[in-house]
Amino acid sequence: MESSTHTAEVAMEQGAAPTLRQLFLGFLGLGMMAFGGALPLAHRMLVEDKRWLSEAEFTELLGLCQFLPGGNMINLSVAVGMRFHGVRGAFVSIMGLVAMPSVVLVLLGMLYERFQNDAQVAHVFAGLAAAAAGLLVAMALKIIVQLRGKYLMALVAILCFIAIALLRWPLLWVMLVMTPLSIWVTARSKK
Repeated sequence: MESSTHTAEVAMEQGAAPTLRQLFLGFLGLGMMAFGGALPLAHRMLVEDKRWLSEAEFTELLGLCQFLPGGNMINLSVAVGMRFHGVRGAFVSIMGLVAMPSVVLVLLGMLYERFQNDAQVAHVFAGLAAAAAGLLVAMALKIIVQLRGKYLMALVAILCFIAIALLRWPLLWVMLVMTPLSIWVTARSKK
């Protein structure tokens, strides 16, 4: 994590670090676009479009955020905000992320309550679920690319997938076993 902090400091010195306003607007836009899964869009915004994070930094932060309790995107917005502007940045980032979805959720909840028995509404939700699954697969493929040549790390990822998706072991137990293993593999690969 020390190298990530150093990278943020270098970015700030070069004027590339986002302002509080840019953090808020960036995460506000992300919150407005991200229906059913924001990670692929977050990757595009943070790494490809805004270039606030490198691929490696994004993958490291995402790994940390997935381990922490709470939603991955909420954790990621807090982590990115903290990286550049401390507590104020974290607050601004999370407020930007949740502002529009909160409004939309309340409005959609009211509409759904009224029209939930309509067959067309059920078809809309089925289509949204398929699109969200596609976005998740695309994000997974982008992260897998980061594991090229890192065979032990890829093995850890495969074991986690098998344990959770195929064997249906509880996430907590898989994380308790695989996290120390993953840390050991990462430390070993950096030597």
